[in-house]
Amino acid sequence: MVRKKGSLILCGAFLFVAWNALLLLYLWGRPPIGRLGEGGGAEPGGKEEWGVGRGKGSQVNLAGEVIRLAEEVEIQLETQKKLLKQIESHRAVWARQKDVGKRETDDTKVKEEVVHQPPKAPLPLKDNVDDRGQIEENHTEQKPAPTVAPAIELEQHQANEIKEEIVKNNRFGTSVASPEVIIPILVIACDRVTVKRSLDRLIQYRPSSELYPIIVSQDCGHAETARVIDSYGPQVTRISQPDLSDIRVRPEHRKFQGYYKIARHYRWALNQVFNTFSQSTVVIVEDDLEVAPDFFEYFRALYPILRSDPTLWCVSAWNDNGRDALVDPSKAELLYRTDFFPGLGWMLLKEMWDELEPKWPSAFWDDWMRQPEQRKDRSCIRPEISRTITFGRKGVSLGQFFDQYLRYIKLNTEFVPFTKQDLSYLLKDKYDETFIKEVYSAPLVKIEDLQQGGSLRGAGPYRVQYSSRDSFKVFARNLGVMDDLKSGVPRTGYRGVVSFLYRGRRVFLAPPEGWIKYDISWS
Repeated sequence: MVRKKGSLILCGAFLFVAWNALLLLYLWGRPPIGRLGEGGGAEPGGKEEWGVGRGKGSQVNLAGEVIRLAEEVEIQLETQKKLLKQIESHRAVWARQKDVGKRETDDTKVKEEVVHQPPKAPLPLKDNVDDRGQIEENHTEQKPAPTVAPAIELEQHQANEIKEEIVKNNRFGTSVASPEVIIPILVIACDRVTVKRSLDRLIQYRPSSELYPIIVSQDCGHAETARVIDSYGPQVTRISQPDLSDIRVRPEHRKFQGYYKIARHYRWALNQVFNTFSQSTVVIVEDDLEVAPDFFEYFRALYPILRSDPTLWCVSAWNDNGRDALVDPSKAELLYRTDFFPGLGWMLLKEMWDELEPKWPSAFWDDWMRQPEQRKDRSCIRPEISRTITFGRKGVSLGQFFDQYLRYIKLNTEFVPFTKQDLSYLLKDKYDETFIKEVYSAPLVKIEDLQQGGSLRGAGPYRVQYSSRDSFKVFARNLGVMDDLKSGVPRTGYRGVVSFLYRGRRVFLAPPEGWIKYDISWS
């Protein structure tokens, strides 16, 4: 492509030089001013030489001829000026396209480790998304090789080039950077008018409304909440869960009616995103979550990792042990694999939804996701510092964990350019080798050593070893991390290891070396 563009530039330059040469030959070889044989010029054998024997009439004719000649020269110069502008405009277009190509090359470095599979073309939420998709589809044919043409053909060629430039600029709007798939944000809402806080941050930090359409799915039929959502106009799309009826449950579960309705809502809303809107992925947040400035950047960068690694099944913005004292504020870019499904701002692929939807539970969907029958030894990605926080104490869980843990979670405030980083270290083979080596090469210490700290030197890492469910819970409580397990998996755990800071030192709460699998009886 670059060779063809260079050839066209050379052809334009050649045409310019040839035009001037023809003009020079034309002026050099043209007849003298005046009519042949009347002594008005310097033709050999004429009666007079230049300026000899002229009368008043010849002087008038000479002035007219000079004016006419000047006009011709002016016309020729104007034509040359147009040619130069054409060449310069083409060079500017090609320079911009070359820069775009260079950015595409830079952004695809991660693909040396990550093989991207193009997603199914989505049914867009807005017409302009569809138009760009149609433009991209209709302009994938190879551009014809340029030829040297006369002025009329050259102008036509220039018009075609300008049209192609406009088309390509539109296409690059969705293809620049690691794969520019549309990533819709699904906001699960019910009767909280404080959804405004969540939507305000999403819209504030959203880099593109076309690439990140916000779909608010509302259950409960709460009119005031609906008015708040609708007040955003075309910035969001509101859809309403149509079935607001109570769900028949066994008597001992009547107090859990809210959990049944939430599971029903999730199923309906995800089917709308994947089957009605035909999207290939989605990021799910609830109406009581506030997002970080690099929330969109985080998911954009991790999308190709999630799609390429079959041992991953989600990307989460949440760190369950993300309290201020437990995270390293200098490591905002640090990411982990985790076997515990975090939720609270998470990305799901359509292929995974196709697997989960037929067996979707009637209630307690998040704990169901943590069961080994669903997880199938797959992991999620989670950050050191959370990219979401929850501000909703009110809810069906009646504030469970909120006062003790959730209200203290630290929200990241530093924008990390994840799309510029090589994240292939998160792929399982690379990650496991480095992770296991780092954990089990760390000095083994007692919990008392960490609490007293006098005999320890440096910021770690240090390893505290547990060997049973009870020892894990005791150590976790004493070190300030969450002590509950789901299907035997500790929160944030990977291969049984929980990583966190304790009084400024990196600590790995880990099982003995040679860990094989989780014991579901530990739940």
